[in-house]
Amino acid sequence: MASKLLKDRTVGGKKVSHGERLLADGDGLYLRVRPAGKDWLFIYSLAGRRRKMGLGPYPAVTLERARTKALDARAAVADQIDPIAARESAAAARKAAEAAQASRQTIRSLFELWHRKEVAASRRDGGAEIKRAFEKDVLPVIGDMFADEVARRHVMGVLDAVKERGVTRIANQLLAYLRQMFRFGAVREIVSGDPTFGIRKKDVGGVEPERTRVLAEDEIRELATKLPDAGLTAASTAAVWAILATCCRVGEISRARVTDINLAAGAWVIPADHSKNGREHLVHLSDFAKLHFGKLLELAPNSTWIFPSADGATHASTKSLQKQFRDRQRAVALKGRSKKTATLTLAGGEWTAHDLRRTAATLMGELGVRPDVIDRCLNHVAQSKITKTYQRQELLRERSEAFALLGDRLALLARGVESRVIPGRFRHETEAA
Repeated sequence: MASKLLKDRTVGGKKVSHGERLLADGDGLYLRVRPAGKDWLFIYSLAGRRRKMGLGPYPAVTLERARTKALDARAAVADQIDPIAARESAAAARKAAEAAQASRQTIRSLFELWHRKEVAASRRDGGAEIKRAFEKDVLPVIGDMFADEVARRHVMGVLDAVKERGVTRIANQLLAYLRQMFRFGAVREIVSGDPTFGIRKKDVGGVEPERTRVLAEDEIRELATKLPDAGLTAASTAAVWAILATCCRVGEISRARVTDINLAAGAWVIPADHSKNGREHLVHLSDFAKLHFGKLLELAPNSTWIFPSADGATHASTKSLQKQFRDRQRAVALKGRSKKTATLTLAGGEWTAHDLRRTAATLMGELGVRPDVIDRCLNHVAQSKITKTYQRQELLRERSEAFALLGDRLALLARGVESRVIPGRFRHETEAA
């Protein structure tokens, strides 16, 4: 190796007025001096080709640092490696790694992408319920983590916290939502695997018991006596009887439009986009049902909706009715909610809007209505593939009779009249309740 020719004390004073001058330090290291400034070069030959490699400007790169860089470059040349090509390859790899890092999705950004592309368009509420669930229980915990770093233990941490609140159903729902989101991410190579794999319902909330609550006839009479003093709006009170009289879902009546109901024809058409199974459904309105739907129409004279939102732009929340019913069965009032606690508590325990639908179907059965007719009244889809494919009859006459029987029965119960039901016929013995 040639002796080092340059000195720190002399390098800084080197100048030229034009052109350039190369000052050798030995072994291929040069200080290039130009009017605009100085920089370091390493000049080498490889495979019969002479090349110049820049090592940086002086004085940012000191003489000592330049010699270290030149030493590394000489070692590469000795191994028949082009130091310029190696540096360019390393820079490209570094840039690719930075780009990959920049493109990594957090759980928050993955959720937003999944919600926008798949959830919002496929759910009637635009994915509002799922968004609320994630904003409450998921995003505050793992939202800022990179999605490809989330492991099963992180998911279980979220679900265990929900389970500790005693909300089994929500824990199970969150597991299902998270599984859908990670599968969406895996297909797009945002994540390499599904961290919910292997997590079962029994690990989270357990299998939810099927709800079977049906209001007994005594409870329907009890409900009739309690509704006037429960502090419900007139529309919400009418909705209780309307649900019982039509076997409808609470979401269907909450979204009902004034134009969907024809009292003169005794018909309510639930459009496909308002029904759970996406199929249009005709509900025959009994005299009892027409009485209460008439009240609902009177209470919304200038609205598109039977239950308009506060600003009238759309329908009220589909959860509004259930919240009102639930608040009036609590032992203690929630902050900012109705103080009329326990006013709708019944002898058989807590009840929900969906229990009213189940109760109506049960009453139909007790009145002798055939199960297949009840299924049609409920707008259920046949479970059997053969039945679904070949038995397309609508049973309109039978459905109309079933709703009439149900309406007559409810009219008696709403007046507090006791009666004895004989299946297959509608006979009653009445006496003051």
